[in-house]
Amino acid sequence: QVQLVESGGGLVQPGGSLRLSCSASGSIFSIHAMGWYRQAPGKEREWVGTATLSGGSTSYADSVKGRFTISRDNVKNMVYLQMNSLKPEDTAVYYCNALIATVRETLRARDYWGQGTQVTVSS
Repeated sequence: QVQLVESGGGLVQPGGSLRLSCSASGSIFSIHAMGWYRQAPGKEREWVGTATLSGGSTSYADSVKGRFTISRDNVKNMVYLQMNSLKPEDTAVYYCNALIATVRETLRARDYWGQGTQVTVSS
């Protein structure tokens, strides 16, 4: 089994910053990519950004480009989301997502999700 655990959410004022962390653990053979999604109240879950661990590249949704930065620690199986210049519309539950091959299925990577962490941007 694989577990993803997020941390770092909270309440921040507009223009402020937060850093989210996500740790992957369990029967991991390889991690192909790690990233973040978010879901605001009454809205569908949307992609925020992804870091491909093998290629070292990152990509972002237009709504966060230039404000959010994804980084990762391949040794610790962790991914981070640095959020700057936060806006009220960034308020959402943020979910960590990872494409992982386990030791039981080394040739097949599956999507795994964390439980989510709340980010609220409000004055």
